[in-house]
Amino acid sequence: MSDFVTVGRVADFRPGGTMVVVNGRHVALFRVGSEFYALDNLCLHKAGPLCEGEIENGVVTCPWHGWSYQIKTGTLVQDPRVGVSAHDVTITGDVVAVRLTD
Repeated sequence: MSDFVTVGRVADFRPGGTMVVVNGRHVALFRVGSEFYALDNLCLHKAGPLCEGEIENGVVTCPWHGWSYQIKTGTLVQDPRVGVSAHDVTITGDVVAVRLTD
């Protein structure tokens, strides 16, 4: 595992998703209320940008073809045997940092 990488300040992120780069990897960072979650940004179907997806009831839906993922775990709703990687997020003061999990 890598170390946490600063991706911005809490105020930099609006509710919803934003793409950030962590150690060269595209990560979808989601702000839901005061909570932050991070998933690989590329949908398994055709690499759609998950950071642009709609979030509802803890699920983000890819804007390209409707594949849906649990925002906390990255598990694909349509087939829970697969999913995208979920990454660790920490808030220290007002600094948001992400650590890749694989």
